[in-house]
Amino acid sequence: MKKYVSLLLITGATLFFMSCQQAATEKKEASTSDTTAAAPPFDLAKARSWIEADNAKFVEEAKKGDSNALAAHYASDAWLMFDNSEPFKGTNAIASGWGGAIRMGMKDVKVTTVEVVGNADLLAETGMYEMYGTGNKLMDKGKYVVVWKPEGGGWKIYRDIGNSNMAMKK
Repeated sequence: MKKYVSLLLITGATLFFMSCQQAATEKKEASTSDTTAAAPPFDLAKARSWIEADNAKFVEEAKKGDSNALAAHYASDAWLMFDNSEPFKGTNAIASGWGGAIRMGMKDVKVTTVEVVGNADLLAETGMYEMYGTGNKLMDKGKYVVVWKPEGGGWKIYRDIGNSNMAMKK
């Protein structure tokens, strides 16, 4: 009987110490996961501010007629889709596309962001644009949708499509 009581005490003590060890392990795991830096929550207002600031730079570069600087706003796998043309795919083609618009007389662009929706992976910007030529003559105005994706610590244009509100010339 004494042997049985001793065995029972040893088993009970072992189980007690094992449960204490389990609790300590769980506590350590919890504290480790608490110290792991969680990604900050996505801030849509901050992303919109970033886009609006980038659009302001874009407008200034358009005024300078710098198609390469305009193309630098786009991701390497971006598409630019103008009316009545095939898409320009990639930054070299996009520089060529904007170069064509500049050669056609584009001197200034105005963009107005109406809405930005999305998350940390993709943003969709909806807005209005106006393009001006020599003498501040309105060349085109319309609406656009731009999809942005994170790249290089900021946001880059991934897809850019617009269409005119003006009647087609005959």
